Amino acid sequence: MTSTDEELVARSVGGDADSFNQLILRWERPIYALAYRTIGREEDARDICQETFLRAYRALPRFRGQAKFSSWLYRIALNLCRDWMRRERRAPVVQPPEDMDLMDLAAAAEPSESIEDLVARRDTLQKVERAMAKLPEEQRTAIILKEYHGLTFQEIADVVGCPLSTVKTRLYQGLTVLRRELSRSAGGRVA
Repeated sequence: MTSTDEELVARSVGGDADSFNQLILRWERPIYALAYRTIGREEDARDICQETFLRAYRALPRFRGQAKFSSWLYRIALNLCRDWMRRERRAPVVQPPEDMDLMDLAAAAEPSESIEDLVARRDTLQKVERAMAKLPEEQRTAIILKEYHGLTFQEIADVVGCPLSTVKTRLYQGLTVLRRELSRSAGGRVA
């Protein structure tokens, strides 16, 4: 039987290092994905992911369980991303790696997908990433947490530390701007 995050946290606080390792294995990919989607650089995203778990481990005895462990972890990661962006004084680079080889792309595709479909999908992803990079940080964060990570509005409110209504407004406004940017890049056609 798989232990819940709360059970693993309790055992970790009690000194069971394996329990914290299980938390890392469970949450490493989502935290890395959040960092990568927020700042757009693989190496820096890996560093932020590692630092997130290091800070979580050090702060674990102070974790009160008022929010879900995952929400707490996302908040640590987002704060580290914001610190990185301030330190680097640059906008997030949200884009996929350049010059992706079509053979690599084809290897990751569904068997029924044609090369034309793969290229079209890659182009669409690049347009979405460029449009996302133009959004204000708060709107981009709300969209990433909702659409890419599947968090509920309440979980997002817990992670970013704002009222539920604010999260809904940020998401709605961000999606509106995103649709407009994508429509503009498609030559006026709305997808």
